[in-house]
Amino acid sequence: MAVRNETRVTEFLLLGISSNPDVQIIIFVMFLAMYSLAIAGNLLIMITIYVDSQLHTPMYFFLSNLSFIDLSFATVTIPNFLANVLKQSSTISFRDCIAQVFFLHLFGGAECFHLSLMAYDRYVAICNPLRYTTIMNRQACLLLVVSTWAAGLFHASAQALPSSQLPFCGPNEIDHFFCDALPLSLLACSSTFISETTAIINSGLITLICFLVVSISYAYILSTVLKIRSSEGRRKTFSTCASHLLVVTLFFGPSVFIYMRPSVKFAGDKMVSVFYAIVTPVLNPCIYTLRNKKVKSAMKRLGGRKVSLLEMQKN
Repeated sequence: MAVRNETRVTEFLLLGISSNPDVQIIIFVMFLAMYSLAIAGNLLIMITIYVDSQLHTPMYFFLSNLSFIDLSFATVTIPNFLANVLKQSSTISFRDCIAQVFFLHLFGGAECFHLSLMAYDRYVAICNPLRYTTIMNRQACLLLVVSTWAAGLFHASAQALPSSQLPFCGPNEIDHFFCDALPLSLLACSSTFISETTAIINSGLITLICFLVVSISYAYILSTVLKIRSSEGRRKTFSTCASHLLVVTLFFGPSVFIYMRPSVKFAGDKMVSVFYAIVTPVLNPCIYTLRNKKVKSAMKRLGGRKVSLLEMQKN
């Protein structure tokens, strides 16, 4: 109730990516296509891993959870943007704006920690193969995944709560296509030093922790891989790790650019946001499927089952 009394602005206007109607149509078609691909790709991975018993291992359990996070992350922003283009109205209420900030950072934070978890999983599998099933047992995997969600929840609260306490008395135009803590803080009519500092420290610590876990894990992995005498063994190990490293780079690069600096607007902010909001959730399924023989084989088996069921129904 205190937030409502202090907040004079009850809704915000999202300016989107472009004010040109023709450009908006092109962007709408592109976003709709990419969001459809994100839904199809991530759902296919989740269904394939759930159905195929050969993929019931920690690595693919984590991959399935990553697909769920990616799909949820894209769903926080893209459907609302598409609806605004169709309605030709880009207003969003204060409450919905804060909710978007919260869920954006919930799934973003969870993905950050989850990628670190996947790096640790690869470290155990490659550097301690004999102890892998003991260390990464079912209970441990569930506990680790729950921990990533708990960390994401903490991160989201630290981003959304300070934003919800800021007074907004106009203007109400957010130069973005979704609500986020940094663009929102630029509209506050009081000092945002404390909220900005809290947000940057929070994001900085999370990024630093995740980066250290990934870096240390892959330093040990690289050291172990170089000791493998078989060139075929080295190639397979590098191939598996390369997929994860590519996903980590695609996620951390834009995140560092957006969240590891003060609330200063740059020309490239929107394009970078487009990349991590929709491009990354589309690319992740492609990266893991195209480079993973087990997933591709499982998808073929899944397709074969569907064909068999259809033939049985016809007969």
